[in-house]
Amino acid sequence: MSHHLWHRPRTADPDGTGHGTHKVSFSDSSKSSKRDSSRPSTNNSRPSSPRLLSPRGDRDRERPRSTQRWSDNRVWQRVNRQSEALSQESPSLLSPNSPQPRPFLIYHDSFLNLLGPSPSLSLLITDPRAPYFHEAGVFHLQTNTLFITSNQIPDTSPDAVTTQNKTIVITKIEFFSPTDFTRDKVRCPERNYMANGGTNYRDGLILCAQGSLREPSGLIYMEAKRPHKTTTLLNNYHGRPFNSPNDVVVHSDGSIWFTDPIYGYEQGFRPKPQLPQHVYRFDPATGDIRVVADGFGRPNGICFAPDEETCYITDTDLIHGDGTKVHSRPATIYAYSIYWTNDQPYLTNKRLFAYADTGVPDGIKCDVYGNVYAGCGDGINVWNSGGMLVGKILIEGGCANFCFGRNGEMWCFGEHKLWRVKMADETQGALLGV
Repeated sequence: MSHHLWHRPRTADPDGTGHGTHKVSFSDSSKSSKRDSSRPSTNNSRPSSPRLLSPRGDRDRERPRSTQRWSDNRVWQRVNRQSEALSQESPSLLSPNSPQPRPFLIYHDSFLNLLGPSPSLSLLITDPRAPYFHEAGVFHLQTNTLFITSNQIPDTSPDAVTTQNKTIVITKIEFFSPTDFTRDKVRCPERNYMANGGTNYRDGLILCAQGSLREPSGLIYMEAKRPHKTTTLLNNYHGRPFNSPNDVVVHSDGSIWFTDPIYGYEQGFRPKPQLPQHVYRFDPATGDIRVVADGFGRPNGICFAPDEETCYITDTDLIHGDGTKVHSRPATIYAYSIYWTNDQPYLTNKRLFAYADTGVPDGIKCDVYGNVYAGCGDGINVWNSGGMLVGKILIEGGCANFCFGRNGEMWCFGEHKLWRVKMADETQGALLGV
């Protein structure tokens, strides 16, 4: 008989995640159905253009039906939301410190369809030397390679003076199978100081270069293959320097959208801001750069819904760059409608989509069904397109960012740890649709 835990756990038990033991090398390789609540089409919706990336497949695909029978050896547990809602009045209904052997929390049965019959969470790499697994998360299909940017690492070299003796490195992992891979380190080239968020672009990837006290911040294109040549795409807003670009996404029309908080200034490696904390749209074809959203405490993650009628942006103002936490500030995902006029998009109808209950929603992505995933203080939180929390993937220490791979695969970044999640084959990221 299956014994379910009817409370909301706060931490994951690493003993139940099936840690891997794969050995990897580490060398420097670069020294020189439709959405649940789909909006009806309107005459302001611009027809979708062909993707710059590999196709996402049929956007009208049906949501998978849950027909599997579950055994008693389950890796998930349900949350009794009525008990959770009463936890402040009746503490006996909630035991935050109880053991948590099951990494998948079910808030709504629709999450079971996304997980599939045999979901798993496994630890691929643990590296105590430095927090190599922090941001970006760009999976390059053609080479089967995952690119990840680190958190800040101490650097005593003379070149690191302008970044307050800190550096960020790019790790690339080439997969031959889910557990067979090689791992290399890509040193950030000169123009790519303090890389952070990233996304697929043409045959390579775009990285957000946060800059330094001397070097400008902006957007950098990096080739996916050695020697990983880089090209600066953008480094100013009409002559005024950006703050420290954080995350980036590419629209199907070829435009590049990115967030620009002041974390670099707060962490001491960027000059005093000369611009508000905006979200920008850059069109490489015309050179047009414009502000599409403002009014944030700290704009952070950004992504589009599969039909590109909605843009999601996270505000992580709860945590400032110096580590200060102000719990009365946003840890929020906002949704915007994308409205077209004169063949140009702009964001309208801002609404609060979700508020993270643990930590802040950092990296954010959608799957092909329109569900919204965000890296939070307790792992990956998943909401349906209506803003209802349907499930969580609990990860020890939380997860700043993550990346979809092929056929229900996801990699989650836990600073010193790299995790692999396997869900249903049909649960695919909207960006690549594979």
